[in-house]
Order: sequence, then structure tokens, then C-alpha cells
Amino acid sequence: MLHAAHHLALAVAIGAGTATVSSPAPPPPASPGAPSPSGTAGSPGAAGPAGAEVKGVKGQTLGALVVEEAGSGRTRLTVTVSGLPPGYHGFHVHTKGVCDATSKDPATGSPFFSAGPHFSLGPGDHPGHAGDLPDLLVGKDGKGGTVVMTDRFTVAQLLDGDGSAVIVHALADNQANVPERYAREGPDATTRATGDSGGRVACGVITRR
Repeated sequence: MLHAAHHLALAVAIGAGTATVSSPAPPPPASPGAPSPSGTAGSPGAAGPAGAEVKGVKGQTLGALVVEEAGSGRTRLTVTVSGLPPGYHGFHVHTKGVCDATSKDPATGSPFFSAGPHFSLGPGDHPGHAGDLPDLLVGKDGKGGTVVMTDRFTVAQLLDGDGSAVIVHALADNQANVPERYAREGPDATTRATGDSGGRVACGVITRR
């Protein structure tokens, strides 16, 4: 049941998006006055682009995130990073726009506890969170990047009263492929909360650009 829920939740994020390893600099925004498709930042009432500087626990800049409306009710997220361990990393939007590396999870000691849990627009746990995204793949050179399209939230919703943040985790999100050790008991609290993606290694406050 958990697997089915996660499949539906990620179909939007993965189906319209692509994942590629790229350079640590995000693509430049469209020039002022350039034509915009229906529903993008150039449309009346639409929110402008947002973004974040992704930083590590020592305050070092590791990359950047750009969030923008992409038309047809979709939001596009473009992230590029460098200086991270190779492999897949959980990549999520979290509920609060606060990236304090000294704020530690009392249960695990993970930094950036200040960013709160995964961004959500209603009740439910992982994988039903709106902020759940496909994993971020980092190459052997420590560089990685991905572009994700989703209709699970808008730019304006990420810029609500307490803001939001992007978090990169130490491990891969299991994407609801629940380990066999849960065959009888079902997923535990850690899996429900984070998809077993481990501690938080980088954080960026999402702000209007």
C-alpha cells in the first residue's frame, strides 16, 4: 500500500522531468521581456521565480536551486551541486525556511533540524509529502544536478509565512521500496518520515528572486 501511494506521488515529479549530471551553475533565467508560456512567471497573478543557495554544515556554498512556474500548473526545480559524496542523495523540500546547522535533531543528531519535516499540504507521511522529489545523483567528481517538474506545489506555496527550504540528505531515498525487514511490521517512523534517506548534509532557504 505504501509502494502504491508513492508511485502515484512521484509519477508527476518523474514523468515530466529529467535527471542529469551537470555543472554546478544553474541555467540563467529568461531575459526580461521574453515571451512566457501560459501560467509562467510572466502571466498575470503568477508568482515570480524563487531560488536558494545550497550550503553545507560549515556554511560553504555547495550549489544553487532555481524554482519557477513552468505552465499548465507545473513547477520546475533546477538544482546543481558540487563537493558532495558520489551517489544518490535524498532531495526534498522542507516546511520551514530556516537553515541552521547548529540545530540538531534530538533523535539522530542530524543538522538543519530547523528546516522542519518534508513540505506537505495536508495530512500524511512519506511518501505522500508534496515536497518529496526524485533522488539527486552526484558523480565521482562530486558534481550533480537535476531538473524536476511537479504539479504538487506552486512557487507561491513555497513562499508562505514560514517559508521553505531545500534539503540534500546523506543517503538515497528508498522511493517507497520498503526493505524486507519491514515485511511484517510495516515501515517504521524513520521510513515514514524520510524514506530512510539519512541525515541532512546541505540546506538552502528558498526565497523570491
